Amino acid sequence: MSAPIEISRHRCFGGEVGFYRHASAEIGGEMKFSVFVPDGLGGAKAPALLYLAGLTCTEETFIVKAGAQQHAAKAGYLLVAPDTSPRDRRHPGDDSSWDFGLGAGFYLDATAEPWREGYRMGSYVSSELPAVIEANFPADPARWGVFGHSMGGHGALVTALRHPDKFRSVSAFAPIVAPSTCPWGEKAFSNYLGPDRKTWAEWDATALVESGRRLPPILIDQGLKDQFLERELHPHLFEAACAKAGQKLTLRRHEGYDHGYYFIQTFVGDHIAHHKAILG
Repeated sequence: MSAPIEISRHRCFGGEVGFYRHASAEIGGEMKFSVFVPDGLGGAKAPALLYLAGLTCTEETFIVKAGAQQHAAKAGYLLVAPDTSPRDRRHPGDDSSWDFGLGAGFYLDATAEPWREGYRMGSYVSSELPAVIEANFPADPARWGVFGHSMGGHGALVTALRHPDKFRSVSAFAPIVAPSTCPWGEKAFSNYLGPDRKTWAEWDATALVESGRRLPPILIDQGLKDQFLERELHPHLFEAACAKAGQKLTLRRHEGYDHGYYFIQTFVGDHIAHHKAILG
């Protein structure tokens, strides 16, 4: 495992935000990520929260827009935010639309050609990146949480459901909870995974809960003025699956809030508190 190369570092809320690049074995090319490390750890290992961003975003989006560092600093938590897709290794047609390919890796391991050779964001965020963080930053290997927004909310739920021993807490903002049943998900899954819908279930949070996967209590925040709510997000499907399965879920619906980062800024402190209540 090669050490990440620092791109830049910045003081922020009694800690430091750093931007890094490294050679990824899973992706087969360079990947970028950002990390916030609070002051005052005194050489101790701290809990780490992995944030997965949405369509078109990069490793900069959350760390610049969400204002989460102030809450992480008070909690004594690391924040880790990777890019949303491979970019160094290019594929034909990867930039032909905004909701597929570049900026739209969907946090799964592709099995269809040509995507299978590089689009392995599922393994990258669940295994390779945490290992890089643990080797180079003061992250406690036993206290990881994961959260995300939209496509990244889908990624957070699926990553936690597939790897509950690694990610002990999970939350999401406006997640795509049933990608097998919405246009964004159908487009991504049919291209990355192929036409057999049976294989899609392993990357669909609602299907995973229905299949018996379980987690600690989940927090989801959803704005009711979200322009993608009816067409793409379908929180009621995940809510119904959790209720039937006995999976604890707090789904908060907020009047007037849309899909953007003003919404995330408003409630990100609650999410870090949710993770702290579970991870300590």
